Amino acid sequence: MTLVMTVIAGPGSDAGSVLPGLTVALAAALPLANAPDWLAPGTACDFFLSGITPQDAEATARRAIGGVAIDVVVQPAAGRRKRVLVADLESTIIENEMLDELADFVGRRAEIAEITRRAMNGELDFAAALAERVALLKGLPATVLDEAASRIRLMPGARALLATSRAAGVCTALVSGGFTVFAEPIAAELGFDRVVANRLDIAVGRIAGTVAVPIVTRDTKREVLLALAEECAVAPSATLAAGDGANDLPMLEAAGLGIAFHAKPAVAAAARWRIDHADLTALLYVQGYRREEIVGA
Repeated sequence: MTLVMTVIAGPGSDAGSVLPGLTVALAAALPLANAPDWLAPGTACDFFLSGITPQDAEATARRAIGGVAIDVVVQPAAGRRKRVLVADLESTIIENEMLDELADFVGRRAEIAEITRRAMNGELDFAAALAERVALLKGLPATVLDEAASRIRLMPGARALLATSRAAGVCTALVSGGFTVFAEPIAAELGFDRVVANRLDIAVGRIAGTVAVPIVTRDTKREVLLALAEECAVAPSATLAAGDGANDLPMLEAAGLGIAFHAKPAVAAAARWRIDHADLTALLYVQGYRREEIVGA
């Protein structure tokens, strides 16, 4: 089986200047099927390999890279361009954790952010942690939701990822354990085909402190991925998923290519593939898209 190893330089570091020299070292250390192929000069390069396991190829690359901000993804070369994309919202498509943003309005950001961190690292039950944090918001005027939404920052590369995926005819879904009030506008702005998220209860113009059932859980995310694949008539192996938290792991494990994106430590350790440094355009490079194919690059 031919493998493809994609190495991608993280932005805002010396990785871009290091990567060209690194490709020479990797070419000498790995059993190449053909010459290295630059997808984006100085940023992303493919190595097609034979006669080596994915684990050994990855280990060789990571030894060569050392502490430089360069990501490595090794996968089968066949079928690397996926037909379904399912992404988490918070800390994946956007930089924010929106419950943490809302916590500012009750002066409890540090407390709620710590609960978020522990839940996303798999240390707390997700549903229980969600209920605990939302209860702390009870009584806030619903207008704070608009104020919090004004703080949303798209993750670098998000627009390019969705625009390029749409141009390629990929079926897309945004699936969030957060709230529809934030997820739906982002999904509409970026052009996701579908959005699944929790609905925050509002009573008489104020946050009620509860979430409408059913709650979007880790199992929901996996189910959405598999259902969308079936609806789009593609095998699970033709799906790509990205997320950062423990509740994303079942979805990442079910996907043909499940990427832990800038993930919490426990998630990065558990996931088969991860992107620690690069922005969301890395999800295009690992599928073999060239810079000139990326919409808005």
